[in-house]
Amino acid sequence: MSVVEGSHDTEQDVRRIRVVGAAIEHDGKILCACRGRGKQLAGKWEFPGGKIEAGETPEQALHREIHEELRCDIEVAQALCTTTQQYDFGTVVLTVFLCRLRGENPHISEHQQLLWLAPDALSTLDWAAADRHTADMISAMDVKEPIGE
Repeated sequence: MSVVEGSHDTEQDVRRIRVVGAAIEHDGKILCACRGRGKQLAGKWEFPGGKIEAGETPEQALHREIHEELRCDIEVAQALCTTTQQYDFGTVVLTVFLCRLRGENPHISEHQQLLWLAPDALSTLDWAAADRHTADMISAMDVKEPIGE
């Protein structure tokens, strides 16, 4: 797993937000989600997920968030990357996990749009800064079979 620092903390930046994201693979494609209107970073693309609540492991948070946001189930395979990105609302520490879809397809509830893209097409989207490194990393993978197989 790689770790990327998008910025350095300052004394003024004491709000750290621990979040998880799911790079959900299905049939060799990755699920990409466009943030909904009225949300921070609206219109930016992300790997779906959300905040880790007190007492949760990252994996538990990921299962909960994906079930809430997409009404589907996933299998968490491995951690891919952790990035730290400073925004005007705080510092996001994002860990993205490679996951596989289990059962039903995702349903839109909180996002504007969902897309399944081949890894080499991920660079065509306007990613949220915290997700960009992971998207670039997945794009660079030589994928001949479904990821993680």
